[in-house]
Amino acid sequence: MADGTKDGSRPRSMRYHSATIENPAVQASLQPWVEMECVQLSGGCRVAKLDRLEIGNLQFVREEQDVSVQKLGATPADFCTLSVSTEHPKTRFSEHCGERTETIFFLPGNAEFDVHVPGGSRTAYIGFSQEEFLMSARVLDPAFWERPPLGVAPLTSRRSGEFRTVVDLCLKAAREATARGETGNHAHLRRHLLQTVLEIATTTEDSPAPSYNERMRAFQVGRDARRFVDDRLDEDVLPSVIDLCEVLGVSERTLRYAFQEYVGLSPVAYLRACRLNKVRAVLAASDPAHTTVTQVAMRHGFLHLGRFSGDYRRMFGETPSATLGR
Repeated sequence: MADGTKDGSRPRSMRYHSATIENPAVQASLQPWVEMECVQLSGGCRVAKLDRLEIGNLQFVREEQDVSVQKLGATPADFCTLSVSTEHPKTRFSEHCGERTETIFFLPGNAEFDVHVPGGSRTAYIGFSQEEFLMSARVLDPAFWERPPLGVAPLTSRRSGEFRTVVDLCLKAAREATARGETGNHAHLRRHLLQTVLEIATTTEDSPAPSYNERMRAFQVGRDARRFVDDRLDEDVLPSVIDLCEVLGVSERTLRYAFQEYVGLSPVAYLRACRLNKVRAVLAASDPAHTTVTQVAMRHGFLHLGRFSGDYRRMFGETPSATLGR
């Protein structure tokens, strides 16, 4: 997917904000991209804790609710959200309940919403351009997204837990980067994060077995994908599942099957392995006096540095710092 959003020409500066909220009106005002009223429904002087990250027009928000609230409002024309909430029998997203943990809610642009969020629950959502979302969603699953829902739609995804993790990691990385004074251009990070969450949201239930023609194409799809991934990494661009589907002209289901046949991995696992190999090559060629492991890891989309280090050591039998030092 090309990074061709309406604000594509603007720098992708990163802005992080965290607040403890005692007035529900403040909770609404801290999310100015959506017209919203927030009404307190249960007693307590602390309403919520809110963390948010803005990279260009991409919004990451996590709300830890201390009291029950009702949110009423409407989205602007080209702004949609994907959200998950902790399992709670009284959570309601418009006419849909939120008690199933594998549900990701899609809220389109130009849509009204009426949300009940109980005290003690936690909500994570990501907001961005609907036009940008549909460009990628139609590549991954054209049948479903050709005519997008006009109102709130629950998406059943096996990867909803990953969605929460992505939001948590983004906020943690943003908080640490802000503390270090690193809030400059993050266009590459924005693109990687957006494509990651889109892949999570549009990877739903398992599809039927591929057809005979799809099986015959699997090897060639894998070969073409490998060449594309190598080229993108050589250009210092992080390839995504969306990119692969778009360039190869296949659905996410066909791509998933092709990779299992080709290398025995999912597309996501394969891309992660390729990024690890690229990091190793960069570290091995870098001067430790001018390069840090953190810089290289984050440039290649690894936000959870502890997990990155563990994966790196399991893959290569040494730590990233050992590769850099050598």
